[in-house]
Amino acid sequence: MQKITPYFWFNNQAEEAANHYVSIFKNSRIVDVTPMIVTFELEGQRFLALNGGPQFTFNEAISLYVDCETQEEVDELWGRLLEDGGAEGQCGWLKDKFGVSWQIIPNALPRLLSDPDPARAERAMQAMFKMRKIDVKGLEAAVEG
Repeated sequence: MQKITPYFWFNNQAEEAANHYVSIFKNSRIVDVTPMIVTFELEGQRFLALNGGPQFTFNEAISLYVDCETQEEVDELWGRLLEDGGAEGQCGWLKDKFGVSWQIIPNALPRLLSDPDPARAERAMQAMFKMRKIDVKGLEAAVEG
């Protein structure tokens, strides 16, 4: 059993959001639905979603970080999470149509940002600052100078 479970407060779209996320991520499913709470899993991680009313909204103070193996995975998740009203942010961040913040990050990014050569790492960081969706080839080209 998972000891810590992220718990989302939606106005009244808990089931819609859970179904949307389950349709995007592999190894995902709806576990249980009640009028107030939806339990779902994304990539084996359990989440709870509450239909709690309009008192609270999401902001960037917390986000879901998705470690992507390939540029194709970045591209697919980026597009799917922006569907129907999401908004792009900078440096791999976006907000989906429900207002949940996501970081869609290729695993090449932390590797390039931690290059042992400080000049190369700085070039990777400066390239990242200019991006919305992270482009691995663009980062690699910047690192090479």
